Amino acid sequence: MPLYDYICLDCHKRFDVFMPYSEYGARPVACSHCQSENVRRRVPRVRVAKSEESRMDDLAGDFSDPSALAGLENDPQAMGRMMRKMGRELGEEIPPEFDEVVDRLEKGQSPEEIEKEIPDLGEGGMDGADMGMGGMDF
Repeated sequence: MPLYDYICLDCHKRFDVFMPYSEYGARPVACSHCQSENVRRRVPRVRVAKSEESRMDDLAGDFSDPSALAGLENDPQAMGRMMRKMGRELGEEIPPEFDEVVDRLEKGQSPEEIEKEIPDLGEGGMDGADMGMGGMDF
């Protein structure tokens, strides 16, 4: 049985409804929060699955020119943008510490400052690897 996403136009809350295809459009839907029937179907975001090869090709295109990496060590914001893009393209679950580091870089904080403020960042990391700042090779 499919799950349909709705938003209530009165209380502005989102909710889901399970119903068979045969009932969709024929059965009235009421908000699960305020019971209003003034609702609209939400169309969820579409996700496109990419192969690992396609993701790596996208990254290689961005960084195939060595000049694209030049100066990153002196520009924390550019380093943060590059790391965020790499994290998205890898398509793997990334520990929350990674997001914290990237957020700080994007705000202009240097890797050295981040390492001083969070010295035990990611100890034990994924698969037991050291995910500390030193392990990120800035």
